[in-house]
Amino acid sequence: MTELPTPTASRLRAPSWRDSRLVVGVLLVLLSTVLGAVVVAGADDRVPVWAAKGPVAPGQRLTEAELVRVDVLLGDGAAAYLAADTALPADTWALRELRPGELVPASAVGGPERVGSQQVALLVDATSAATLARGSVVDVYVNRPATGTTVGTPTFEGPERALEAVAVVRVAGEDAVLGGATETRAVHVMVPRGEVRDLVADVDAGARITLVPVPGGVTAAGS
Repeated sequence: MTELPTPTASRLRAPSWRDSRLVVGVLLVLLSTVLGAVVVAGADDRVPVWAAKGPVAPGQRLTEAELVRVDVLLGDGAAAYLAADTALPADTWALRELRPGELVPASAVGGPERVGSQQVALLVDATSAATLARGSVVDVYVNRPATGTTVGTPTFEGPERALEAVAVVRVAGEDAVLGGATETRAVHVMVPRGEVRDLVADVDAGARITLVPVPGGVTAAGS
């Protein structure tokens, strides 16, 4: 029988830097690392801006307690919003309503001279006030005393809507309810400057004030 040749095992050699496959592999690793770094850097190209922590009424003074810093990717649009990389100016006021979580536009804030509304405290029925909270939006109805009303037995002409969609900035607590024939509670609302005088005159004349919540607005917890 003819003997078959015995195969000879070849030794594996460690790859050399002269091996083109090794060079290509190293280049691919380096390329993927560079691309990954570029992608991460681009994804983190965010800027800090202020957002409203809760509802903010027009004419309300702003501090950092009412705001929260958020980092967002806005590109060229970042200049349109209130930057949070520096401290908020001490005399900053909201010029319009801000909703919870809304990024604060730079045009929505300014100094007190630019504020177009003033805070007025109104005494309203305590039961109605219990449904309101900071951030509620209400229509203000005024029921003026009828002409010739005798003191002690007032009659009224009928309610008239004096203001539409004004913001509530504070509601007195239960410990601030005023007793009497009808329990009342103070509700602070932001009133356009041009309407303050007439509203104060109605209050001084003994008119009944009713605040009617606008549908979809903020209400007191549990109401």
